[in-house]
Amino acid sequence: MNGVARLDVLYEDQQLLVVNKPANLLSVPGRGPHNQDSVLSRAAEALPQALIIHRLDCATSGVMVLAKTKAAQRELSRQFQDRETQKEYRAITYGPCPHPKGEIRFPLITDWPNRPRQKICYLQGKPSLTRFERLSQDGSRNHLRLIPVTGRSHQLRVHTMATGMAIIGDNLYANTTVAGMSDRLLLHAHKLQVQHPDSGKTLCWQAELPF
Repeated sequence: MNGVARLDVLYEDQQLLVVNKPANLLSVPGRGPHNQDSVLSRAAEALPQALIIHRLDCATSGVMVLAKTKAAQRELSRQFQDRETQKEYRAITYGPCPHPKGEIRFPLITDWPNRPRQKICYLQGKPSLTRFERLSQDGSRNHLRLIPVTGRSHQLRVHTMATGMAIIGDNLYANTTVAGMSDRLLLHAHKLQVQHPDSGKTLCWQAELPF
C-alpha cells in the first residue's frame, strides 16, 4: 500500500495521495474519542503532512484525493471550488426512474433542526444540479450514473430521493423499507479527474464498484 497503513491506495506521488475510501469511514476525524478513525487520520499514520482537499460522506465509498503539500492542497482545492474537476458516482436506487437520462435541479439548504440532513428550499436554497443516466434496471432497482455539477452536501442523496428513487441503504432520506434493503448506502464515488498541481497533466482515477 505504498507505505500508507490501513488504506486502499489508488495512486501516490510527491504531491498527492489517492485512496478508495470504504463505506462508513469518516473522511476527517469527528467529535469525541469514538469518531477519530478517518481517512485523514489513517493517512497521517505514515504521512503526517497529509492534508484534506475534499470529503465524501461517511456512508459513501470511493475515490478521494489528499495532498502532501500546502501548494498541492491550494491548487486542488481551487479546482474543486471552480468546478474544474470531473466526478462520477454510481448508485443503486429504488423507485421508478423518470427518464433514461436527464437533469435534477432542486435548490438545497441545510435543515438546521435536523442536521446533518439537507432539504429542498426554493426561497433560500443554493442552486444545485445533478445529471443522471440509467445504466441498467431490475424491476424497481436502477443502476445510475450520477454527475454532480454542483457539490452541495448530500446533493445526490436528496436529488434522487426527491425524484422518487431514493438510494438503497440511505438511513437519512429513504423510507425504512428502502433503507433496510442494504446494510450500507449504495452510493460510490466511481471516478475523479483533476489536473496535477505541478505538471498540469490530466489525471483520472477509478475505484471499482463494491456492490
